[in-house]
Amino acid sequence: MKAASKKYQIILIHILFISNFFNVFNVFAGNISPLSDKYALKKVEILDDRQHHSGDYKSNCFVKEVEKGKDPKIFQATVYRRSSDNKFLLMFNKPKTEAGKGYLKIEKNLWMYDPITGKWERRTEREKIGGSNSRRSDFDESKLAKEYNVKFESVDKLGDFDAYKLSLLVKEGVDVAYPKLMIWIDKENNNELKREEYSLSGKLMRTSYYPSWVKEFSKSKKDYVWIPKEIRIFDNLEKGNSTTIVITDSDLNNLPENIFTKAWVEQQSR
Repeated sequence: MKAASKKYQIILIHILFISNFFNVFNVFAGNISPLSDKYALKKVEILDDRQHHSGDYKSNCFVKEVEKGKDPKIFQATVYRRSSDNKFLLMFNKPKTEAGKGYLKIEKNLWMYDPITGKWERRTEREKIGGSNSRRSDFDESKLAKEYNVKFESVDKLGDFDAYKLSLLVKEGVDVAYPKLMIWIDKENNNELKREEYSLSGKLMRTSYYPSWVKEFSKSKKDYVWIPKEIRIFDNLEKGNSTTIVITDSDLNNLPENIFTKAWVEQQSR
């Protein structure tokens, strides 16, 4: 009886050893385990932090707008940000029909300046920027963890990338372009790979892809800041329509204090 018991213990040890071996093998083979909702939120917080810059930011943006049956339109704009007090400015430079138009956000208020009329108007995050299908948030750093509740959905595969698929629902009282999101985060580097944006009723509005990222060293943060180099946005309501945003010449040095003012924006179109 003792011999049988000892033999059973040896077999059990072997089973546990083999089980642990295959668990380790699966990790190295690229298999990834599901996340708790708490850890899913942590992944989004890391995503936000990698893009967050505690100082100022400036970049040039080229926007290509494709509408089915029409010639493509090209827009050129300059984006300014001050993360320390949540200020944002986008100024259109080209084409002539949009040049001088500015979108200024101070705290929770978004304003649009029309150089033709010389007037300012309040805008919401849901409205299109200029004559393109882009939204203001497409040009800003990620703040998803502050704006949305996060839930783990599944482990997914996007091409060669292992990814976490997460669903996000906007928090009460927060103004965003889309109340529901589905995002795919790269398991290896925690950059966003894909995003689906939904209306409150659950209709898919846009699908965005982030094929490439660059990193710039921030003196104020004392770490690297990750910036999407290109964003490809596809309109799910108007099939065949798309928007491509290319971000260049990112600069993390300090900006003049008066840039984030209505007076400075008005001056640029004179």
